[in-house]
Amino acid sequence: MEMIKRAIEVIRHDGLVIYPTDTIYGLGADALSDEAIDKVYSAKQRPVSLPISIAVSDIEMAECFAEFDELTENFFSEFLPGPFTTILKAKRLVPDILTGGTGMIGIRIPSHPIPIAIITALDTPITATSANQHGSKEPTLPYECNVPHDYLIDDGVLPGVPSTVVSLNTRKIIRKGIDYLRVEEFLKKYAI
Repeated sequence: MEMIKRAIEVIRHDGLVIYPTDTIYGLGADALSDEAIDKVYSAKQRPVSLPISIAVSDIEMAECFAEFDELTENFFSEFLPGPFTTILKAKRLVPDILTGGTGMIGIRIPSHPIPIAIITALDTPITATSANQHGSKEPTLPYECNVPHDYLIDDGVLPGVPSTVVSLNTRKIIRKGIDYLRVEEFLKKYAI
């Protein structure tokens, strides 16, 4: 598809792409390029002390960037791809700026074909942060994406409920989003 090719080209040149997900519109850039990550922080006017998550295409790619244990593998098997962001201990490959100095990284596998196609073709993760300026409404429509960008993939109206964010190290939900009750039930089985 032409839009996927164009998005890949933009990201390969450290540009910013607004892309649809299974929740809201995301702002994508090469998650391993310091220059591209700087552009994401600047576009969003986001403090660099706040981490930015990454989107990967599958569990194998996720394992390259975060520490996995049995709990993590079970969570990925049960919930991903889907509207969930896992907070995990980052491996050295992850640029420090993405972790906000925490040593932790948020990882998503969206259940939307467009970001998966982009990530698979690039064979590298992209940033998975909302396509809005820090603190403003999360975008469910293209015209609500109020950040500078090089390319936008219009997929109409998106669901609008953000992903559920869960720290698998602390076994706590950080942000309640889609299906968070399912996550609560899952975590009960692994209480510390």
